[in-house]
Parts: sequence; C-alpha cells; structure tokens
Amino acid sequence: MKKSLWLTKLYRASELEKIEKDLNCLGHDTKYTVSTFVRDRLLVTLLVTVLIVILTDLGYILAPFVAVGTYYLFYYLNITKKIEIRNKRLENEAIFFFEILSLTLESGNNLEGALRVTCDNVDSEISDEFKKTLFEMQFGKSLIEALSDMHQRISSNDINNTILNIIQTSQFGNSILNVLYNEIDFLRTKQILAVKSQINKIPNKASIISVIFVVPLILVLILGPYLIEFIG
Repeated sequence: MKKSLWLTKLYRASELEKIEKDLNCLGHDTKYTVSTFVRDRLLVTLLVTVLIVILTDLGYILAPFVAVGTYYLFYYLNITKKIEIRNKRLENEAIFFFEILSLTLESGNNLEGALRVTCDNVDSEISDEFKKTLFEMQFGKSLIEALSDMHQRISSNDINNTILNIIQTSQFGNSILNVLYNEIDFLRTKQILAVKSQINKIPNKASIISVIFVVPLILVLILGPYLIEFIG
C-alpha cells in the first residue's frame, strides 16, 4: 500500500506496516485506512489535550500525560479491542463452519470443492473470509497462496494454526479431516472452559454487589430506629 508523504515523515515504516496489518485483521468492514486512522488518532489526541489545557487549572501539567494516554487509548479502543472481539466471534463461528466442511469432505469433495459448498451454505464472518480466499483463486492465486493471504487477515492463533495445518496437509497430502476434527474439539473445549470461567466469576460479582448495595441497606434497617430516636 502506498503511504502518504506526511505519514512517512511522522512514522517509521515498521510502525505503518503494523498499523496496516492490524487494520486488515479488523475485517472487510473496517472504516479506516492507515492514513485516516493516523489522522483521526492525532486529531483526537490534539483535541483532548487542548480541552484539558483550557478547562483545568493544572492543564499544562496534565496535558502531556493526557496526550500520551489518549494516543494509546485510541489505538486500543479502535483496533486492539475490536480485534479481540472479532477473534472471539470467528472462533465461535469456526466450530460450525469446520463441522460442515468436515462433512462435505467426507462426502468425497476435494478441499476446494468442499470450501465452495460450505461457504455457499454457511453465512458467517469466517465464511466470508473463505469466500474471499476462493475469489482470489479466480484471479490466478493457488489455494495455498490464497490461504496464506487469509492467514494475514486473521489474528486468532487458534484459527491461524488450523489454516497453517490445512496448507501443510495440502502440500504433503496428509489427512485434512484429522486437522479439522482436532480443531473442532479444541475450540469446543475452549468455549466450555470460557463459560465455566464466567460461571466461576459469578460469586465474586455477587459479593461485590452485596457489599455495595445490600450491606448498607441492612445497616440502615438496623441502625435506623436508633438514629431516629437519637435525632428525636
């Protein structure tokens, strides 16, 4: 991707490549390019810093800290957090997608044919990624090349491991079905553990709610009559 001249003056090439790579991992519906992201990031940081200087007495002291915090928070909220959310969504969708792909392979289709059938019958974001892979193949890329490009568009380690395993099995002729079965089992186990983890956190959340709301209410009920008598 060609970078604007002002970008190359403000950022090192490695930083711009990282931003571009992370933006690609947001999926096809991201509203940002490298240029617009950097522009908005700098404008928001500048705006917040100016407001801190104008609206607070200690603005000139706080401004550098606020500027740095806003600069990195903007990246976290608009890229890092969204990638985390997308990865979870893709991993949840991958279970069903790979199950259908496995059944299609078992019926005698080759990998490319099985992917086409699966993508035609599964409507999800991970299916859209494989559709893009198949679309790129129509313009001369091999399946391995297109899958390698897909690998760059997804930052989920679990799904990327599966893509790499599919690439390797396609190159060396091993069983893709075993790879998919292992991935399905792993993702399902990971999903179950995540649910159990959320369940285990419920008592702690309930304790916090009790401390904040229930305990003060009980104290009011117990001490209320004494306070009224004292005031009276």
